[in-house]
Amino acid sequence: MSENHGNTERTTEKLLSIISALHEQGPQGVTELATYLDIPKSTVHYHLQALKDQGYVVQTDQKYRIGLRFLEIGGQARRRIPLFEAATDEINDLANETGDLAILMVEEQGLGTILYKQAGNEAIDMDASIGRRARLHDRALGKAILAHLPEDRIEAIVQEYGLRQTTEHTIHDREELFDSLEQIREEGVSYNRGEAVEGLRGVAVPILTDDGEVLGAISIAGPAARLDGDRFTEELPNRLFQAKNVIELKIQKNANSQLNH
Repeated sequence: MSENHGNTERTTEKLLSIISALHEQGPQGVTELATYLDIPKSTVHYHLQALKDQGYVVQTDQKYRIGLRFLEIGGQARRRIPLFEAATDEINDLANETGDLAILMVEEQGLGTILYKQAGNEAIDMDASIGRRARLHDRALGKAILAHLPEDRIEAIVQEYGLRQTTEHTIHDREELFDSLEQIREEGVSYNRGEAVEGLRGVAVPILTDDGEVLGAISIAGPAARLDGDRFTEELPNRLFQAKNVIELKIQKNANSQLNH
């Protein structure tokens, strides 16, 4: 690696660490950021000014915060994912019909990202903000996606992120996880029985291409008192299968339309 390339790489890392710190910590001053990141104040100030000039951060009363330019970029990135356009109407219908929280998730770099969600009139809006990233092994959406990835990809994800146990119900053993994923492949549906958050449940199905490639997953989530009995194991899965079929047909239709143009 050349000296200039190394300097550029370090500069990029510092710039990204400043953005991440503002995202995680909220509005910060130069001194606060410099202390938090252990970076010279002059360096922090230089990068903040560059970000401010491009609209990526906003300065108010000597503090800097993430700017809405990121909202524009994130919105464009989301609209360019075919699954988003194909699934939004179905997610809205699921939320309205069930009264619960309906979610669309995709996998990126081994983590699940919430692409879209809609809350029904009985929903508890859990920590499921759009754009939030989460591990895949401890939620219905994540397991629905994992189950349809190649085995070497699953192994790599488990190796990188581990199987952190967050509740007594979390699957944190590799063999148990792979057994669970095999069952999900056979049944076509994934369940979360308080594995990520105690008392909260979810049921999910994957969205697949004709070739079996997993594009993402959709779910209905809520408190265990609402997601229980036959409603949890039969009614909601059947409604999700209906939505899945519509979404997959839309994606296939759009793909065929692009091939014909």
